[in-house]
Amino acid sequence: MTTESACSRPVGPTEVGRGDPRYQALRRGFNQRWIADPDYIVVASSTSDVVTALDTYLARTAAGAAPGRITVRSGGHCYENFACGDDVGVIIDVSTMDGVYYDPAMDAYCVEAGATNWQTVTQLYRRYGLAVPGGSCYSVGAGGHICGGGYGLLSRLHGLTVDYLYAVEVVTVRNVTHTEVTVARKDSPEAALRDLWWAHTGGGGGNFGVVTRYWFRGLPQPPAQVLTRALAWKWSLFENDRDKFKALVRRYGEFFEGERTGEGPDILREFDFDDMFTLLKLTNRAAGKVGLILQLDGTREDSIERLNQFLHWLAPSDEYPQSPFDVQMGEHPSLYEHYIPTRLPWLTATQNLNDSGPSRCGKYKSAYHTANFTEPQLDTIYDHLNDPVYENDQALLQVDSYGGRINDAATSATAVPQRSSVLKLQYQAYWTWGEDANRDGAYDYQDALEDPGIAQPHLDWIRGFYEGMYAGTGGVPVVPAPDQPEPPTTDGCYINYPDVDLSDPDLNTSDQPWSHLYYGANYPRLQHTKAHWDPRNVFHHAQSIRLPGTE
Repeated sequence: MTTESACSRPVGPTEVGRGDPRYQALRRGFNQRWIADPDYIVVASSTSDVVTALDTYLARTAAGAAPGRITVRSGGHCYENFACGDDVGVIIDVSTMDGVYYDPAMDAYCVEAGATNWQTVTQLYRRYGLAVPGGSCYSVGAGGHICGGGYGLLSRLHGLTVDYLYAVEVVTVRNVTHTEVTVARKDSPEAALRDLWWAHTGGGGGNFGVVTRYWFRGLPQPPAQVLTRALAWKWSLFENDRDKFKALVRRYGEFFEGERTGEGPDILREFDFDDMFTLLKLTNRAAGKVGLILQLDGTREDSIERLNQFLHWLAPSDEYPQSPFDVQMGEHPSLYEHYIPTRLPWLTATQNLNDSGPSRCGKYKSAYHTANFTEPQLDTIYDHLNDPVYENDQALLQVDSYGGRINDAATSATAVPQRSSVLKLQYQAYWTWGEDANRDGAYDYQDALEDPGIAQPHLDWIRGFYEGMYAGTGGVPVVPAPDQPEPPTTDGCYINYPDVDLSDPDLNTSDQPWSHLYYGANYPRLQHTKAHWDPRNVFHHAQSIRLPGTE
C-alpha cells in the first residue's frame, strides 16, 4: 500500500552542495575515517522530501548524469564507509525528521527515522511512560539503529527494539521512473508487505529503500527507578598476573552462560537477574583501568543485595580492590559519580549513561557468544590487551551481557537470528590523526589522506586480536550448523557493527560468507525481499543484501 506522510511539512528538500558552508559537516558521519565527496547532500524534512530527492536522483540516473551511489543518513553512526564512502554521489540526510508521537490512525507509537536515541527516550517516556529498549549511545539515529536490530540496557528485561515493531514506512523504488511510499505492517494482508516489515526487524540499513517512520505496539514501561554502579580495577592488578585477569573474565562469562543453562553459581538459584544489564570494559593496559557498568531495576527491594552478591561472586574485593570509573573507556566518559551504588529515576540514569564519545577515527568488530570464553580465548584477550608494542588507551573489548528476554524469540521471528547468545562482544579501536602529515599546521582528515599509515597500527591490532580469538574457526565467530556434533560457542556478527573485513578472504578463511555471519538462515528471505522491493539494486553498499544469483 502507499500513503502520504501524516507529518508532511511544506519546507521542501534542501540541497547542500560543495560551495555551501554546511557541506563539510554534512558530508561525514560520526566516524572521522569516512568522509564522502558527494555532488550534494539533501536535507529532507518530510517523507515527501525523500520522494522528491529520490525521483531527482532517478531522473539524473536515467539521463546518465547520476554521480554515484545514493545513501541515507539519520544519526550518522555507520562504522564503515557505507553512507560516506568515496563512491557516494548523493546523501539523503533525514536527521531533521525527528518526531516521536502516538499515531491514532495506526494505534501505535511513531518514531521518525531521524529521531536520535535520546529524542526517542525522552519523548516516549515523558508523554506516555513507555520506552523502546534501545541503545545507550544518545546520538544514534532510529533510521539505522532499529532496522539493524538495536538493543540496549533494557533489552535483557524487555527484548530487542524490533520485538515491538508493528509497521515501517519506506520510500521504495520498484521501477525505473519513480518512487512510492510504502507502509508495511506486521499484519499486512499481502505477503510482500509482511516480508518488507520483517526485513526491517534486523536486516540492516541501506538495503530496501529509505526508512522514514517506524511504528511500535506493546512498548514496555521501564522501571520507575534503576540502580546503577560504575567501578573499575587498576590494570596494575593484572600486568604480571595473567591468571587473575583470566579468572575475572571467565567468571563474567560463566555467570551469563549459567543463567541460560541453569548450571551457574548458586546466586542464580537464589535470585533472578534478567533486569541486570552489564558492560565489561576490557581496555588496553594503557588506559590504566578495566571498567564495569551495571544497571538493575531499582524498584525491587532486593536490588542492592543482588548487585552486591553479583560483584562479590565476580570479583571479591579483597582480591580485586575496586576503584572509581574515572577515565574514558570507549564511548563512555568518566562515571566517577556512580562509584557508589546510585538509585535514580530511569530517565535520569539514562541521561547519565548516554554518551557517544568524541568524534574520532574508529574500527570495530563484533561477535555473538552462546557460551563462556574458552581458555585459548581468555589468553588471547589478555595478550592483546597487555601487548607491550601497541599502547592505546582507547582500544578495548566491550563485553555486554545478553540473553534474558532476547532469547525468548525464535530465530526466524525477526531478521535477527542470534537468539541463543548470552554475550555480545564489540572490539573497538579509536584514534585521532596524531600528526600533521600535510604540514598545514592542523590535524584533520587530510593528514590521513597524506599518510594512510596513521591508521595501520590500529587496524593491525584489532585484526590480529579478532583473528586470534576465532583462530579455530577461520578467524571469524562462525554460526553453528544444524545438528553439528560439536558446535562452536559463537553465533556470527551484528549488522549494526558492520565490518568489511568479514568479506576479505585473507581475514575470513571460514566457509561462511559475511552474509551468513550476519543473517544465518534468514538471508534467503532477505534476498527474496530485496528482489521484490529493490530489483534494480538502487540501494547498495559493500555489505548490502545481494539480489539472488548475484553473489
